[in-house]
Amino acid sequence: MFKHEKQLFHPVEIEQPNPQYAALLQEQLGGANGELKAALQYMSQSFRIKDPEIKDLFLDIAAEELSHLEMVSQTINLLNGHDVDAAQVPAGEIQSHVLLGLNPGLINASGYSWTGDYVTVTGDLCADLLSNIASEQRAKVVYEYLYRQISDKKVRETIDFLLNREEAHNAMFREAFNKVQDTGSNRDFGTTKAAKMYFSMSNPSPQSDLQNVKSKPVSFQ
Repeated sequence: MFKHEKQLFHPVEIEQPNPQYAALLQEQLGGANGELKAALQYMSQSFRIKDPEIKDLFLDIAAEELSHLEMVSQTINLLNGHDVDAAQVPAGEIQSHVLLGLNPGLINASGYSWTGDYVTVTGDLCADLLSNIASEQRAKVVYEYLYRQISDKKVRETIDFLLNREEAHNAMFREAFNKVQDTGSNRDFGTTKAAKMYFSMSNPSPQSDLQNVKSKPVSFQ
């Protein structure tokens, strides 16, 4: 069951409208590393998780990602201003001005529609946790890129908050992975000698003397 609280997860403000930046921020609404992708990925992955604590973790973070989506949408809404004017967006998506009436849409910064293909679900908890750790890291990188391209202090405050929450989720998923790392695909495969060997394919190789470079296996043990 879900319910909507009539307040944002964190206050959202801007100093002035900026339709060009609104187009950039669409990436974190409807993009491959955006908030909608994260929310639906974690929710979808949770359905077969048997560990009640980890299941709750996935659903709690999924719910928070939906609140982030709301924050991003409201920021885009404010940045777009009050009047449709595609001339204010020299690069990036202009659907907000010619199709959506400035409504934040489920599209990325180039105007491509959000797709369920962005969502990764394997049914293996280790694989899904590693995927989520990578997802949070990628989302953090996108927010870092966005932060560097805006001078609006209010927008920067919002992005800084969201960026730090991505880091928090990353840490939570890492902690969960540490708890289950000897289960599932991590337990079933990768246990033979071949799983602990490195083959040097570079010539010359920094791994050994130039005289001994012949793609030989090197054990990490």
